[in-house]
Amino acid sequence: MDKVMRLASESGVVLFRKSSRCLCYTVKILFHDLGVTPTVHDIDQDPEYREIKKALMRLGCNTPVPMIFIGGKLLGSTNEVMSLHLSGGLIPLLRPYQALY
Repeated sequence: MDKVMRLASESGVVLFRKSSRCLCYTVKILFHDLGVTPTVHDIDQDPEYREIKKALMRLGCNTPVPMIFIGGKLLGSTNEVMSLHLSGGLIPLLRPYQALY
């Protein structure tokens, strides 16, 4: 759990994912389209994969990936991100982390 929380707070937007999951890719592309480059942790490439997966599940996640943290706080998975985006709530959360064009 400590490793997950440390990694989640290392940058403004953090995405835990499995490199082979298409929903993980979709969330990453959405963030890029919104001007944000998330820090991505491919948990399936981490030697502590099982521990990270268990820690994400203990945080209350139904599925361990993709899991998104914004500002060090758990936002949720794909459903939460997409729902928040469709309701207009995602961009204000991302604004501090958007690249200036």
